[in-house]
Amino acid sequence: MVLPSDVTDPSPVPAPVPPARNPEASGSRGPDDDLPRIVPRRHVGRRLTAAAALLLFAMVVNSVVRNRAFQWEVVGRYFTTAAVLDGLLLTLWLTGVVMVLGFLLGTPLAVMRLSANPVLRTLSWGYVWIFRSTPLLVQLLFWFNIGALYPTLGLGIPFGPQFVTVETVNLLGPALTAVIGLTLHEAAYAAEVVRGGILSVDAGQTEAAQALGIGRGRTLRRIVVPQAMRSIVPTAGNMLIGTLKGTSIVSVLAVHDLLYSVQLVYNQTYQVIPLLLVATLWYIAVTTLLGIGQFYVERYYARGSARALPPTPVQRLRVRLAALRVRLERATAPGARPAAGSEQ
Repeated sequence: MVLPSDVTDPSPVPAPVPPARNPEASGSRGPDDDLPRIVPRRHVGRRLTAAAALLLFAMVVNSVVRNRAFQWEVVGRYFTTAAVLDGLLLTLWLTGVVMVLGFLLGTPLAVMRLSANPVLRTLSWGYVWIFRSTPLLVQLLFWFNIGALYPTLGLGIPFGPQFVTVETVNLLGPALTAVIGLTLHEAAYAAEVVRGGILSVDAGQTEAAQALGIGRGRTLRRIVVPQAMRSIVPTAGNMLIGTLKGTSIVSVLAVHDLLYSVQLVYNQTYQVIPLLLVATLWYIAVTTLLGIGQFYVERYYARGSARALPPTPVQRLRVRLAALRVRLERATAPGARPAAGSEQ
């Protein structure tokens, strides 16, 4: 009698493995070539939209370039004249000074706004409220006519005698008035930018610093502010570009900035459009350079928050050129396969 335990299942017989095919020896295609080809989806609507947009852009460029009313030869003649370049330098100087002084004043205001002292919080809030509620042109005109309210300015004991006095008219010229007005205006916005950046840092960072016995001032300088820069830099870059363009308003004070210098020229030549184009092109050029600088500053402060930094435009160009070079090499290689979908 055969017991059930004596009966064993036969081991499975492995399936025969086909011999490897050598495409070079047999002259046939490899196994990968037998797979179905993947044909990319054709986005007809996207291509038609892109073609229509390019056509519209070409029409606009053609109308600008071929329109003689723009007088491009006049634009080229005055683009690098001494008067225009002097106005451009004053605009750049005014922008740099206003931004530096604005953030030097706005940072303490932001710290005061976050302080536990109710008096400091109220004063900071009141400053920001007043200067953000008043138009910039009104502020400039007010500071330009400050001599009507305070004919003299003095230095001495508070509520007591003054040791040094000077006439306000002799002290505040148009350029200094523009610096004061723009700085006080920008400081109000800079205070809110810095305050928003500080609030974007997790409160646990401050608590951990306090647990380690680090003082509040050092915590703010070494821990909070470096992390807040990731939120401050983009908005500060927009403020910088806005200040560059906003300096054109000082032309009402007869400050020889870029716009005022251009106005002096076309008041004599009556070539308004070409001279305005000169100022426009200079503003576009400087704004483009500032935008590039802002990109690299943001990339610098993003080192601790991202595992991989975003590629720079130069790196993107190198990757695209390398991909194009590989495609060309594959297309020109002997026995190259046709592209997917080309046989249809």
